[in-house]
Amino acid sequence: MTETCSNIDDEMTAVIPKISRLSRRVIRVLGCNPGHFTLQGTNTYIIGTGRDRLLIDCGEPEIPEYIQVLKNVVKENNISLTKILLTHWHPDHVGGTKAVLDKVAHKECKVFKYPNPDDDDAITKGKYELNYLDDEDEIHVEGASLKVYFTPGHAKDHLVIFLKEENNLFSGDNVLGEGSAVFEDLTSYIHSLRKISSLEANKIYPSHGPVVNDPKKKVDEYIENRMRKEAQILDVLSRTSERFVSIDEIVKITYPNLKAGLIFGAQWNVLNHLEKLFKENRVEKQEADDDIVKFRLKI
Repeated sequence: MTETCSNIDDEMTAVIPKISRLSRRVIRVLGCNPGHFTLQGTNTYIIGTGRDRLLIDCGEPEIPEYIQVLKNVVKENNISLTKILLTHWHPDHVGGTKAVLDKVAHKECKVFKYPNPDDDDAITKGKYELNYLDDEDEIHVEGASLKVYFTPGHAKDHLVIFLKEENNLFSGDNVLGEGSAVFEDLTSYIHSLRKISSLEANKIYPSHGPVVNDPKKKVDEYIENRMRKEAQILDVLSRTSERFVSIDEIVKITYPNLKAGLIFGAQWNVLNHLEKLFKENRVEKQEADDDIVKFRLKI
């Protein structure tokens, strides 16, 4: 029987075990933090073939189940975690870093990420040091050469990680194994998706959901979905062109029958579509005293 983390949502289409050996160089350890946006949980990955290995992401804070699972994997495989590489600043990726450093990793383990001056101090709280990477830098452990690419959109400090020996890509939250991702800047996000597609990876190891075996098809679907959603939003605005329309109203029309737990993500995505259209001078914006922002087509 496959062992999974507790409280898995029955509606997830894929079952992800706590521990999966995906290749000679890659062990996936599930973060044991299932939810609407984390899906089965955050996928963290142990990379390399020797004793000293690298961990991609550390899951959420205060998840003892994950720390114990990770500790077991390290012990059973005689592994020493000497490097941690964080894909971006979101809590379900960096929140467990201090616990991993204290309870699992080698005492001289180094933590790497792309710089984010606005949030990095809040991540570390002064308890550990970050070593910064730039676009197309490489980081190595025995049996694995990893090249990082700056791919903002989902987050302003987002990296994807290319495993050169396997021609496979760790996509962070830019591409998920199932469902669609949220983003904070749509223009940057689309650019990053195209950058990911250009890498021509054999497989994508996402931070949430199962392995993607056809990266080009998946990324093309993501871009097409965004363009289709933009067309739907423009259609709503064209049918209400005589007035300004709220984000809530647009969400109700463009995301029918949406579950309550997903409404915030839909609102966020619609807002980012509208901000993109505003930058392109295609819509007008109205900000009311109650902080409710409304939009209409540019007249």
